[in-house]
Amino acid sequence: MPTVLITPENLINVRGPWVTALEQAGLTVAYPEDPTFTRGLASVAETIRVLKPASAVIAGGEYFTPEILAGLPNLRVVARAGVGYDRVDVPESTIRKIAVCITPTANHEGVAEQAFAMIFAIAKNVLVNDARTRAGQWSLGATAPLRGKTLGLVGLGRIGRSTAIRGRAMGMTVIAAEKYPDLAFAQKHGVEIVDLETLLGRSDYVSLHCPHNAETNGMFNKNLFARMKPGSVLINTSRGKLVVEADLLVALQSGHLSAAGLDVFENEPATADNPLFALKNIVVAPHLGGADKLSQDSMAIEAADCIAKLYHGQWPTGAVVNEELRAGWKW
Repeated sequence: MPTVLITPENLINVRGPWVTALEQAGLTVAYPEDPTFTRGLASVAETIRVLKPASAVIAGGEYFTPEILAGLPNLRVVARAGVGYDRVDVPESTIRKIAVCITPTANHEGVAEQAFAMIFAIAKNVLVNDARTRAGQWSLGATAPLRGKTLGLVGLGRIGRSTAIRGRAMGMTVIAAEKYPDLAFAQKHGVEIVDLETLLGRSDYVSLHCPHNAETNGMFNKNLFARMKPGSVLINTSRGKLVVEADLLVALQSGHLSAAGLDVFENEPATADNPLFALKNIVVAPHLGGADKLSQDSMAIEAADCIAKLYHGQWPTGAVVNEELRAGWKW
């Protein structure tokens, strides 16, 4: 029976319904020996060694570069447990007829919640007030309201739309920059579609919800930071490489940006020597946006469903990135 390797750390040796679905489909489930393999720190040779027995992978953060893919002749499916696939070389996968899948409906609400966790932490000074109160300092300084503030969303896909709904529920004005907006959604929920320049100038909070690709790589740099509203806040729960961290550091140190909430980083896992970590006006997390229990289980179930369907000759419409493989693709 073909082997499916499950690599995300939270799924290692966990017996969930995704495992049952794969086994019932006639597939064998396996895991990497090193539970941290999915962090993408292994060498090319080691990555190939771990992945080589697999016909399909429920993937976390490991890399699928052209060199690695060349060493995996039996690989048929890469099913990302998430919506980002910047560590998978899709053109090379397509050449090798490897279906690349995502889990488009599993984690958008969890990421939106994480974005708001960071917004709340910053607006309500949660970390500072926690430390002061524990130290016996009864500080009664005013915190910032969210109602009446403007939330600017860079990207209005599933995650952006989930964030928009939560922003409106908080009494915020929500604006969004999106190339292909869902106008019906925007009208229904009172979201104003604007260009990026307008968004940067008007937003009190700028929250990133766009993919990482050649067009967006390093998009938020010193030029864009300079055009953001003075005293505004950057929230990034999308992809770390959207932001030039050295430029963000300067913007935060100068006070032009009052704060930032970062769930993702240019290089992951982030290390303790990251200069941003010396700042008091940031809130950080280790890429937890889609990692609440419900999202994790849903992503695993969706990824397993994609693999099982493909194994039995069914095409999981809407979940395959390289849709052009559909005609004539076989396991």
